[in-house]
Amino acid sequence: MSLEIRKIVSFEEETFIEGFKEAEKPLRMFAVAAVVKNPWAGQYVEDLRPVVRDYGPQLGELLTNKICELAGGAENIEAFGKAAVVGLNGEIEHASALIHTLHFGNFYREAVEAKSFLSFTNTRGPANAPISVPMMDKNDGGRRSHYLTLQFNINDAPCADEIVVVLGGSSGGRPHHRIGDRYQELKELGHDIENPAAV
Repeated sequence: MSLEIRKIVSFEEETFIEGFKEAEKPLRMFAVAAVVKNPWAGQYVEDLRPVVRDYGPQLGELLTNKICELAGGAENIEAFGKAAVVGLNGEIEHASALIHTLHFGNFYREAVEAKSFLSFTNTRGPANAPISVPMMDKNDGGRRSHYLTLQFNINDAPCADEIVVVLGGSSGGRPHHRIGDRYQELKELGHDIENPAAV
């Protein structure tokens, strides 16, 4: 079963003023989405792995190349995330399958030289459903300034038998971040930074 891509959609926003105050540096957030035919739509399939191993690398490489180009280079991406929205004739598991695999995500992580995992959403909805891409610092999961969410939609996707697969990125953190980070709070609470759960 070959990968069928109906369209590629790019989205970008640039914020100059946030909270009634001009940003010291404009914040760019961007995403690239592939609208693909859901190979499992309308049926229950026990083993999703053969398609995952086939589609994952193709989508991972394609979307990584496109988002790095949109960013003006991988080095310009500080925060990142991923998302998938499956159409109404599919399972949430189908959305999850295409993004929760190293065959997909490692292309992006390696391109931006990341240490963090890719934060994510996997949802189901009709055409024009909201697409939310949560993001975090690519190297520091406790850096709250880079906890961001990019939101957009595609007016004709996903169709009932499609999946929208998305990578998102950001040029920096929130313009006026001032809530500190988790490391400060761990110290305040007397927790070990290296073992915050005390396990």
